[in-house]
Amino acid sequence: MFGRKPIEERLAERRAQLPPLKEGEHFEHGPAKFIFIFLIVFVVVAHLIGLVVLMALDLN
Repeated sequence: MFGRKPIEERLAERRAQLPPLKEGEHFEHGPAKFIFIFLIVFVVVAHLIGLVVLMALDLN
């Protein structure tokens, strides 16, 4: 459109210019990394809170 290449072609050209990723150094999707870490932290904190509540109630 308007003499420009389609967005897919422009993205492919830009991606081709990037150096190859090094194994184990990159998490390609930033928001996914944030959500992944948030969920792990949330689960750990929820388990700790549950443990404290059960200890406070002294349920055996």
